[in-house]
Amino acid sequence: MKHVLVLLVLFASPLAAQGYRLRLDGRFQTVGYRGVQLDSIPVTDTVAGPGGGPTTPDGFAVRCPSGAPYCLFFRPGAVQRGAPFVSTADASLWGFGVRGLSAHATARAAVDFTGSNAWPGTDPALQLLTAYAEYSVERLTARAGRQLNSNRLGMIGFDGASITVRDGRHGLDVSLYGGWGLARGVALPVTSPALNPIADFQPSNRQLLLGAEAGWSGRLGDVRAEYLREVDPASDYFVSERMGFAGVARPAAGWSLGAGADYDLAAGWWGSAEATLGYTARAVSGAFGVRRYRPHFDLWTIWGAFSPVPYTAVQGQVSIRALPQVQVRARGEHYRFSDADVSTPLVRVEQSGWRGELGMTASPAPSWTFDAGYTREFGPGAASVGTSASVTFAPAAGPYAVSLHGAAMDRPLELRFSESVLHLYGVDTRYDVSPSVRLELGAVRYAEDRRRPDPAAIDWGQWRATVRAVFAMGSGDDLGRLPPAVRR
Repeated sequence: MKHVLVLLVLFASPLAAQGYRLRLDGRFQTVGYRGVQLDSIPVTDTVAGPGGGPTTPDGFAVRCPSGAPYCLFFRPGAVQRGAPFVSTADASLWGFGVRGLSAHATARAAVDFTGSNAWPGTDPALQLLTAYAEYSVERLTARAGRQLNSNRLGMIGFDGASITVRDGRHGLDVSLYGGWGLARGVALPVTSPALNPIADFQPSNRQLLLGAEAGWSGRLGDVRAEYLREVDPASDYFVSERMGFAGVARPAAGWSLGAGADYDLAAGWWGSAEATLGYTARAVSGAFGVRRYRPHFDLWTIWGAFSPVPYTAVQGQVSIRALPQVQVRARGEHYRFSDADVSTPLVRVEQSGWRGELGMTASPAPSWTFDAGYTREFGPGAASVGTSASVTFAPAAGPYAVSLHGAAMDRPLELRFSESVLHLYGVDTRYDVSPSVRLELGAVRYAEDRRRPDPAAIDWGQWRATVRAVFAMGSGDDLGRLPPAVRR
């Protein structure tokens, strides 16, 4: 933590280099929500409920494991309160006397002032998201340090080095990167105590990572290929090995055809894939496509043993500008899960589902924006129907904006003994104190009611209030030092 604070101080000091940029983003929230408490009752003390199943004498439905002397159920618990404060610092530094050399860092700090750990994401209290030195010229970019590489295979984090070589005249680029990998989806090593829900299966060493990318970009389309290998250095076993392909063709003005797929070499099966035909014009835009999704798990986890089942979906969407101030939109999708090759003779579960949305955005005046939407979904285990609406007042020349929003959702749960009804309404405000300082205030009410015919119909409603401040500062002399643009 001490080293990160020193790094941020150096980045914030204009004496550390000829040019710098620093952005600080701090957000404070207060939240209170109803908890639950696990309780039990002897089997001999249960009574028959209205539906014939066992309940407590005061009406709580219970679950009685076969052969167990006690039955289990949940009572409403005490209200859990949290007061998290999250701050992010993003800094860039250049002007080291070498043309094209710069340094970048992003850090995140989080703390829950209640000390109750009621809010997730506050452990560890400080995270270094990125911190690398970069040398970039027309044909080459090299980096060293902590990096996040976003590509088709996901957000790849690692501590190491990367190099990219470009041929702008022919639209070609090739990249190679490697180092010690970070856990998937978070900027922490996989050995971090914060990622230790199942201690018996956590790796004792960080994985070694090696990846490569190559792409071509031209007037009629783009093509890209990627490869990623991760190895456990303690055993020399693969943690993951995948490759991906993607491409976009633009045969005519407004039309595009994109497709992509990835293959899991370690597991020996195809992962996710998609193909989409799109059209964009001034008054209308739309897309139609097919996609297949299959989750990916590292080989050291136990989840791969469950053979994740993919689903295939057909989807379409269209957006029409009916009037200069009015835009309507529609979206729909039908999906189906592949057979899981398991037998459930006593239970029949849906394998397919669908979801759809209708919406409209209107701007009757330059400062006003209205938006409304209707969604409906039916799928395995649950269904939902919801509406949402918002109104925003944001003068073009004014330093402030105000937005009111609300939503409602009814969600019957097929595999649970309840129905969830949620209403949401809130307000968000923004005020630009100066070009480099922004303040935001917001409050939202979640009123959720679990409808069920016993005393466990818990009110899950909660309030949230948010205060946010964003500060941006810099030397301001970088614009005069930019090199001439390179046109190809």
